[in-house]
Amino acid sequence: MTWDDVLAIVADLPEVEESTWFHTPALKVRGKGFARLRTEAEGLLVVMCDLDEKEALLASGDPAFTTTPHYDGYGAILVDLDRVDRGHLTELLTEAWRRKAPVRLRKAFDGA
Repeated sequence: MTWDDVLAIVADLPEVEESTWFHTPALKVRGKGFARLRTEAEGLLVVMCDLDEKEALLASGDPAFTTTPHYDGYGAILVDLDRVDRGHLTELLTEAWRRKAPVRLRKAFDGA
């Protein structure tokens, strides 16, 4: 998976804008970030999630999901784009978008 694959996955989500966050490529909805590339060289994508989901992903033992002490206690998981399954990444990005999108936008998306 590459950043271009990530962009293709979120192409159908309303009002997603490609931006920057901490000087790296990022995805935002109405100005709120829900995913960002740490660096091109690392190939790690930071995806916003809730802490329970983060714990479950880490406990699964799937090598696609990691974290660092920097993200301890914070709702974000590191996703290795070289190891993640496209379907799982689609689900994670959609849920991250839902966490940051305004209620009206989520309702319009769900109704479509």
